[in-house]
Amino acid sequence: MAITTAPTASTDRLTTIWETSPGLYGILASVDHKTIGKRYLVTAFVFFLLGGLEAAVMRWQLTRPDTHLLAPEVYNQLFTMHGVTMIFLFASPILSGFSNYLWPLMIGARDMAFPRVNALSYWTFLMSGIFLYSSVVIGQAPDGGWFAYVPMTEQAYSPGLNMDFYALGMIFLAISTTIGAINFVVTFFKLRAPGMSVNRVPIILWGTLSASIMIVFAAPALTASCILLYFDRRFGMHFFDAANGGHPLLWQHLFWMFGHPWVYIVVLPAIGLASDMIPTFARRPLAGYTFVALSTITTAILGFGVWVHHMFATGLPQLATTFFSAASMMITIPSGVAILAWIATLWYGRPVLKTPLLFMAGFIVLFVIGGLNGVMTAPVPFDWQLTDSYFIVAHIHYVLVGINVFPVFGAFYYWLPKMTGHMLSERLGRWVFALMFVGGNLAFFPMHIAGMLGMPRRIYTYQAGLGWDTVNLITTVGAYVFAVGVGLFLVDFFRSLRHGPLAGNNPWDGSTLEWSVSSPPPSYNFAVLPTVRSRYPLWEDRLGEAPRGGGAAVPVLDDGRETFGTSALDSDPEEVLRMPDDSLWPVLVSLALLILFYGLLLSLWWMAIVGVTGVMVLMVGWFWPSRIPTRETALSPREP
Repeated sequence: MAITTAPTASTDRLTTIWETSPGLYGILASVDHKTIGKRYLVTAFVFFLLGGLEAAVMRWQLTRPDTHLLAPEVYNQLFTMHGVTMIFLFASPILSGFSNYLWPLMIGARDMAFPRVNALSYWTFLMSGIFLYSSVVIGQAPDGGWFAYVPMTEQAYSPGLNMDFYALGMIFLAISTTIGAINFVVTFFKLRAPGMSVNRVPIILWGTLSASIMIVFAAPALTASCILLYFDRRFGMHFFDAANGGHPLLWQHLFWMFGHPWVYIVVLPAIGLASDMIPTFARRPLAGYTFVALSTITTAILGFGVWVHHMFATGLPQLATTFFSAASMMITIPSGVAILAWIATLWYGRPVLKTPLLFMAGFIVLFVIGGLNGVMTAPVPFDWQLTDSYFIVAHIHYVLVGINVFPVFGAFYYWLPKMTGHMLSERLGRWVFALMFVGGNLAFFPMHIAGMLGMPRRIYTYQAGLGWDTVNLITTVGAYVFAVGVGLFLVDFFRSLRHGPLAGNNPWDGSTLEWSVSSPPPSYNFAVLPTVRSRYPLWEDRLGEAPRGGGAAVPVLDDGRETFGTSALDSDPEEVLRMPDDSLWPVLVSLALLILFYGLLLSLWWMAIVGVTGVMVLMVGWFWPSRIPTRETALSPREP
């Protein structure tokens, strides 16, 4: 890697250009990817805590038989909001937070491809979360499960606003995820540093890119199903009404065409996090980099071919179930490739046992368990026995907690020093890991036994003498132990902000570009955008990959907010891109969308008209041509 040190005057100028304005305007108008990334992380973590509180109340209800802490209708709302929160408001957005913060730093850029769209994706995520949780305030939270199966979610069986909140909230959230995904795809192909060809990018980019492409193709299925449900409920249409020519299975097909890809959408970026952390602590490059990248893409493709795996008990033709059963087993192959690569990296490396690596080790163990109990449901006869039992609850929790939450907490310990400039405690971190690992297994493994003993999922209480008492008690104890671990992490985090040792630029001896800048990074990321000549730019000397000779002259790019635009495959510099300044348009558009969705919820059509008119007017202002001086920048050909 070649990085030219810029003069002090230039860095001062870059700070003036890129720094967000102070005060309320700066808070609302910032388009800095680092600010947006941190906002995603904080907001998603708050939703994680809310979902955890909901789980704690449910577990208290199920600790002993014949407990009636919650009425059935309240319990329905609670487990629905728990699922919606953890799956939609935490699992994917928390990964978007890491990707938003890290991507430009990892690829040697100064921001995402569309900074204002990036801000809009965050604000719409926040507003959709507020919209969904406002249902709790009025006691009409969604109550049909996170999967919202019809006909139980139709107006006849759910006459309140409960499922209207769900349908509209999912459409609202889909706006955020879709535009955010498009931004990641364009950033990957246009903003990588000169020389960072596609075979040199960190694996996290492959994970997030694959997930983003999946979102673009999967989210429309959820949006369509929620629109149809809203039309059924509000306008008396019959898309899912069998008595009037509709079909209830249409909902399941549309939902799971989105729902199963979503599992990999919340897993693939986490796999990327693990694939970039493990080599750092193994002190060697990732084994089988190309195979891991290909396995990520293969998983994304196969993920679209297994949705009927959730519908084996609905009476589908045998040929269809056979095909999807085979696809459900095939998808384990690319996952196995990644696991073997991680194990080989550690086996042939010199592992340094720090807290992030502990979480990665726990992640590998839980990944294997979650994968095995998932593939057990691929054979149709066995799935018939287990469907809608607590065995399935165990599987989904091993997937979401083991394959999402553990990499996320490992990533917190790994990258928070870069974000805050302070190290977290190694001693407390080991306790956090131990409590979460023991508590998680204690909570979720007994669910397999409960399911095998016949305990159905979505049950709000149960009678004594069914053999479920002990396993439910153990599950509740484990859940609370896990919660103590999360609480200890919060203590560690806030303690580190004031008392944590200074991190320095590269406290872990990492190999990727984000560790080449200060902690926290400057507003402009890089004084001079780097030129990359290897897969591990900060390890070039020790790996014997240091470039020979000098590099081509690189312009500072300090005439406004500028970054390189490069070619899609080889990342040859092609142009200098002008990046937009801070703007209030994203937050204003999000507020207008919030007004629109409340109007649709309450059937206040005047409010809906105000909202949609506001969106249109604001978008005109957003896209109104501005006078930006052009700059002719000569880009010298990069040396081979």
